[in-house]
Amino acid sequence: MLIVLALVAAWPLIRTIWLGFTDANLLELDKAKWIGLENYTGDHGLFHDKVWWHAVKTTLWFTLLTVSIETVLGTIIALVLNRTFPGRGLVRAAVLIPWAIPTVVSAKMWSWMLNDQFGIINHILLGLGIIDTPKAWTADNDLMMTSLVMVDVWKTTPFMALLILAALQMLPKECYEAAQIDGVHPVKVFFRVTLPLIRPALMVAIIFRVLDAVRVFDVVYALTGTRDTTMTMSIYARQQLIEFQEVGYGSAASTLLFFLVALLTALYLVAGRVKLGGD
Repeated sequence: MLIVLALVAAWPLIRTIWLGFTDANLLELDKAKWIGLENYTGDHGLFHDKVWWHAVKTTLWFTLLTVSIETVLGTIIALVLNRTFPGRGLVRAAVLIPWAIPTVVSAKMWSWMLNDQFGIINHILLGLGIIDTPKAWTADNDLMMTSLVMVDVWKTTPFMALLILAALQMLPKECYEAAQIDGVHPVKVFFRVTLPLIRPALMVAIIFRVLDAVRVFDVVYALTGTRDTTMTMSIYARQQLIEFQEVGYGSAASTLLFFLVALLTALYLVAGRVKLGGD
């Protein structure tokens, strides 16, 4: 297992980090020269690249919006699915459909739905009188981020709901029976009983989604391509590696993305240990 992991994970990672310190070109990888931190701190390095910093800002903003909305909606859906009602099993299965659909497929499906000429979204909004003219959701700079957030929320909220629902089903019923006998309002029960009890599972779900959102590539690339307005760190790294053939520079961007994800993971683990020790 360790050998397999080393081949499929460790070696590509080490090579990517090494290439980030070279001037490697896609067509002449064997002629790469060591240039140290030039790709990072040089006059034309990442730390002085406005497009890179815009990609960082876009990625973090996308992460904040999507994870926040998905957490709230996922919690609401989980609370509903945790109740007993006719057809609950069917509803649970239906809720998971967006998550089960491959991301590229769902992104292309939404691309057609958001089309400004024949998309169903514009047709519905025009029919309801919410808009006066069709909107170019995936081409208008002011609407592209809204479109990306909407599609990602639709796609990933079931994942949050599934994890939170699993936590809800493990809660002791005695707490709720006591609260019901005491006549405690359901809203107060949620904030005083339910939320503290599911907090560990909720934090796990949030960190999973944060790490996934920071690395987002497929849904952005499928909907808006490499536009500067919605360019994320992964899109930027791919553009440098493939389109511009600057393997060294693109590897440096990929390395920074990797260390950002690693930093977020480490901070979560440390925070969890500190909280556990405090408890």
